[in-house]
Amino acid sequence: MINLVYNEMVKLTGKRRLLVVTFIIAVLIILFTYAQYQEAKEDLKRFGDLDWRAALQQQIENWEGRMDSGRISDERREQWEIRIAQLRYYLEHDINPAEPGAPTFVRQFVENGTTLLLPLMMMVVAADIVSSEYSGGTVKVLLTRSVRRWRILLSKYIALVLSVSFIIAMFALLSTVISGTVFGFQGWDSPVLTGFSVQEGLLDTSSVEMIPQWQYILMEFGLAWFISLVVATLSFMLSVLVRSTAAGMGIMLACLIAGMILSEMVESWQTSKYLFMVNLNLIGYLEGADPPIAGMTLGFSFLVLLVWGAAGLIVSFWSFTRRDVY
Repeated sequence: MINLVYNEMVKLTGKRRLLVVTFIIAVLIILFTYAQYQEAKEDLKRFGDLDWRAALQQQIENWEGRMDSGRISDERREQWEIRIAQLRYYLEHDINPAEPGAPTFVRQFVENGTTLLLPLMMMVVAADIVSSEYSGGTVKVLLTRSVRRWRILLSKYIALVLSVSFIIAMFALLSTVISGTVFGFQGWDSPVLTGFSVQEGLLDTSSVEMIPQWQYILMEFGLAWFISLVVATLSFMLSVLVRSTAAGMGIMLACLIAGMILSEMVESWQTSKYLFMVNLNLIGYLEGADPPIAGMTLGFSFLVLLVWGAAGLIVSFWSFTRRDVY
């Protein structure tokens, strides 16, 4: 099995997919770091050296003013009310939610990257891991070896898990180093509040606890790894079922984009909470964001994704071990 996994890793690195994904992540981090740096400079020029409490209060007043204008939807109004309640909680407990430094950038970048960026990167790596064997005609040679089919597929999946872990590790390393070079590396021990929840449209702070930022970031990366693995597993399943790499990537891309749209529109469609793409924003539960559908929790979304991932893996092995090769 070790030799099989090694061969699969050689194939993946030979295609330079991991190198391309790492390069894309590095470029995006540089762009977002530069954008945030320019925004900080512009804010400094406009407001001067404004205390974070005054800036937070000003942000609250701006949101309240926009809500009073009456030109926003009820759903958006509810989301802003919850966010305003969170910011007031930070003010009351004298905690800066945007402590400057690399840790804050990493935390925010992970939060914004788990619903589309990281899943797309996983799709790029996983979409042709099996289908390329069919399109390249190498599957017949692969199956003539004196190794059971399930062991061949298992070696490919283990290589995929290692690739997912590598991408997440590079994501963490590059975002820390690049942003830290610009903003500094201070703030790892800064307090962060977690445990917010939404009950019947109201913010519940009864379970809120304060943890150091480094611990919060580790929690985020753990959830990001799990989300990425589920998306990679489903892309792996499509690679087994659909012999065309382009078709498999197209299906998964459509699902991910549909998930972003549905997350904003599905509040009245209760059944949609069982779709995997509606449950990808696990990190939103850590920060107390309003769930796509009332009643959804971190445990529920985690279980839904786990079931989808397990089902995808079962279908992959069942199809690969039984399909005729011609």
